[in-house]
Amino acid sequence: MVTLTVNGTARTFDAPPDTPLLWVLRETLGMTGTKFGCGMGLCGACTVHLDGVAVQSCGTPLSSAIGKAVTTIEGLAASGHPLVAAWVEHAVSQCGYCQPGQIMSAAALLARRPRPTDPEIAQAMNSNLCRCGTYGRIRRAIRAAAEKGR
Repeated sequence: MVTLTVNGTARTFDAPPDTPLLWVLRETLGMTGTKFGCGMGLCGACTVHLDGVAVQSCGTPLSSAIGKAVTTIEGLAASGHPLVAAWVEHAVSQCGYCQPGQIMSAAALLARRPRPTDPEIAQAMNSNLCRCGTYGRIRRAIRAAAEKGR
């Protein structure tokens, strides 16, 4: 048995240590906000936080998450994070599939750099792909959330 702290709650279940964290979250724990994109850590749709650091859960084995705080989009949304409101205010989502990963990467950035510059935003968001091309709206929403978080 494995115990994992997800969104502040200890969850105990049985899974092999090499199971990708993405599958533990989605299939074992039923938390489907984190999306499967490419399965190779290239698109960022599966981004979650491990102790506040953005990681791509498709390539992160369960064993790497044990003893760390895992935060998913469900946990971030429940916290009332300003990014969630900024995403709606700036109509960021088009198809919406990549947005949980985009928001999780942006939240990790704002935790590290509460007032990021445009180059810092670009660097932090570089590993998240949006097939709809809403990058300008994403950047505006991050800037707006940074303003509200001050």
